[in-house]
Order: sequence, then C-alpha cells, then structure tokens
Amino acid sequence: MTLSLYDASYQQLADVLIGEPPYRVKQLWAGLYEQCKALDDVTTLSAPLRTKLHETLPTSLALVRESVSDKGDTIKFLWRLVDGNHPIETVLMHYADRVTVCVSTQAGCAMACGFCATGQAGFSRQLSVGEIVEQVVRASRHAKQRQQRVANIVFMGMGEPLANEPAVWGAVERLHGDMGISARHLTISTVGIVPGIRTLATRPLPVNLAVSLHAARDDLRNDLVPINKRYPINELMDVCREYLRAKNRRISFEWALIDGVNDTARDATELAKLAMSLKPTAHVNLIPLNPTPGFPTRGTDAAGVRRFAERLKDRGVNATIRRNRGTDIDAACGQLAAGQPVVLTARRHV
Repeated sequence: MTLSLYDASYQQLADVLIGEPPYRVKQLWAGLYEQCKALDDVTTLSAPLRTKLHETLPTSLALVRESVSDKGDTIKFLWRLVDGNHPIETVLMHYADRVTVCVSTQAGCAMACGFCATGQAGFSRQLSVGEIVEQVVRASRHAKQRQQRVANIVFMGMGEPLANEPAVWGAVERLHGDMGISARHLTISTVGIVPGIRTLATRPLPVNLAVSLHAARDDLRNDLVPINKRYPINELMDVCREYLRAKNRRISFEWALIDGVNDTARDATELAKLAMSLKPTAHVNLIPLNPTPGFPTRGTDAAGVRRFAERLKDRGVNATIRRNRGTDIDAACGQLAAGQPVVLTARRHV
C-alpha cells in the first residue's frame, strides 16, 4: 500500500521535504493537524512543494457523497478508500455544546451481529492509522465552516475497533498528541474483545471504554452478539474490572433495545446487576434499535424505552436514552454499512 499523507510520520514528511528548511516540516505538520487544512490550503508551502507532496503522499479518502440531516446538524460522509472500492462512512454531529465525530475503524466488520448492517455485510479489511485520522481531519474542516471545533471522537462507526487495536491506538495518539483532543473526549467502543480491552488497559492515555452489551445473560447474548461464545459475560466483566482498576474511568454499556427480546423486566434486572457489579457503576446508554434489513424484529417503542430506563434507575443505575441522529440518512446507531462502492445502504450498531 502506498504511504498516505496522514499515515506519514513527522520524520517521513521530513524525508519527503529533504533539502527544505526544517521549519517547513513544522509548518506542514501544523497545517495538517492543528489547523486541519487541506494540503493546497497550507500556503506557507510553495505551490511546487505542495505538488510534490500530492504526488508522493496522496490522501486515502475520496468523497463519494455527503448526506445531511437534522437541519444540518448531522452529516454523514461516504468515502471510497483510494486503494480500491472499499466504502466506509463517518458521521459528524453538531450539538449546542460540542461537536462529535463517529469514525470507522474497519471496512466492514467480522463480528456478525445480526441487528447491525455492517456485520451483515462482512469484513473487507482493516483501516490504517491515517485512514482513521483523515476521517476526523476532514470532518473537522466541515465543522470549521460553522465556527465550531471537533472536541469528541467516538470509535463507533463501521468495524470493531479492538479487532484493529494497534491502528486505533495509533490514531488515538495522533488525535491526542497532534490535534489536541483530550483523551477524556475519546471513546472506544467494543462488542467485548477481551484481549483488546486488556491491551487497552495497559495503554498510557485514559480513554473512555464503551461495551456494546445488548444482553446480560449468555444464551441471549450468544444470539445477538456471536463473539460472546468466545468471550462470555463473566470473562467480559472480569476484564472490565481490570480496565477500571487500571484507568479509574467509568465504563459505559451500550444497549440497543429490541422489542420483546431484551427490553423486559428480567433484562432490566440482569443489566442492573451487571452495571452495579462494577465500581464505579457502569453507565448505561439505551439505544432504540434502528431498522436493519435482514433482522426481522423491531426496536422497542418510545414508551417501552422510557419504561426500561425507569426500571434501571429504580435499581440505582445511571441510564440515559440516546437521541437518534441522522436516522433518515442511515447515519444513526445501527445504520452504517456498505452495499456497493458508490451506493451505500448504510447501517451499523454502536
């Protein structure tokens, strides 16, 4: 694979700019990461130098389509990876007090969760550090048009982040060290890859961990999240405790509510027991299931979601209901996935 602009290290950029004054590399690095500029807008470099960089270090993402929802507050970007026809998606979400980018970490996903369209589409390949970081940089440019700065990154797009942990962590280091995004505003989601969580616990930055749980007993979770057969709930809870001891950062449980499947009083009781077993108690994000082709059941209705939340709160669990963003453009939780290289049907769970 050709080295891309955002995969290149500082030293690799210096090698391309050999013969130039050292401050040129600093200007380029600042333009790319601190200012999130496109290469042609880094005008501290001469036009011939920018041309040389274009030819030597191409970017990784070709924009296929932007889809806008929520009166402009949610934007989904469909990219094609330039080394082939692998499509990936990124979601930019504007809120009153923050801007969040949801990034993909793989082209496709091998986890095969039945209610997740990315999982249904299968796995194509891992994304590189640069391909992950470039998603954030290009979304940041869009946010700047509204005089807003991206401050939160969630690794909750297409793919299983901890199945690509080295590249994900490389992206975390670049986002934190070079783009200035606080580690406490970086959240890595996983369906429960136990070795990946264990590795994450040894990493130096206190990033947030979100576990896509969706069921609190093994028989049901085996059906909803097949990786549970390899890493059952007791093992998953043990490694979550390891993470808590290492980081002292509250873990979040993600729970996509499916009508008649995991939204009963029994499910609330079992989930509350798991959440309360962690100290500090895990926070629960409740997510109304979004429609996904191939998954025959439907999401819990609004009243059922509220009832489930109240059951958790009655048991002492801090639970919030996630507001769906971008449902009409297939950008909400459960709705990121690729069909064809150019025309995406888009879906993925978080």
